[in-house]
Amino acid sequence: MSNLNGKTVVVLVDELYNDLEFWYPTIRLEEAGAKVIVTGPEAGATYKSKYGMPAKADAGFADIDPDAVDGVVIPGGYAPDHMRRHKSCLDLVRFLNDQGKLVAPICHAGWVPISAGIVRGRRLTSFFAIKDDLVNAGAQWVDEAAVTDRNFVSSRSPADLPAFLRAVIAVLAAQPD
Repeated sequence: MSNLNGKTVVVLVDELYNDLEFWYPTIRLEEAGAKVIVTGPEAGATYKSKYGMPAKADAGFADIDPDAVDGVVIPGGYAPDHMRRHKSCLDLVRFLNDQGKLVAPICHAGWVPISAGIVRGRRLTSFFAIKDDLVNAGAQWVDEAAVTDRNFVSSRSPADLPAFLRAVIAVLAAQPD
């Protein structure tokens, strides 16, 4: 298991998040030694998953100091459609990308980096239903379990979570402290 001690990762949350795509990365990153900050529209608010599982936001999108974090994981479900409506969420994701820090969407979460304007020229994957959205935003879409393009790691679905997290942890471990 990689040692991510000293790394801080934001995991985004909003209403109707995908349970596995939120909890699996949160737990795996903590197991690897990273500090995880659950971040949603409002600090302290509780957001329910597609199946009703609650997740409480440690911080709001606007509360995060992007200089103090090493990356962001964006779970899918219907939550990304809600997340991308918040300028502070898009600003956070765009800033992290601009700094070469991890940006890791899975499944439908590609909507967030699309709305942040950061997918043009990137090699990405996603759930097949948003392939056209990514291609129309300028991404090169491929059908693979996990795709790494510099600081960007993307994945298709919950079935790909093991490959996704191996790639996420590898990118984080390779970043300078």
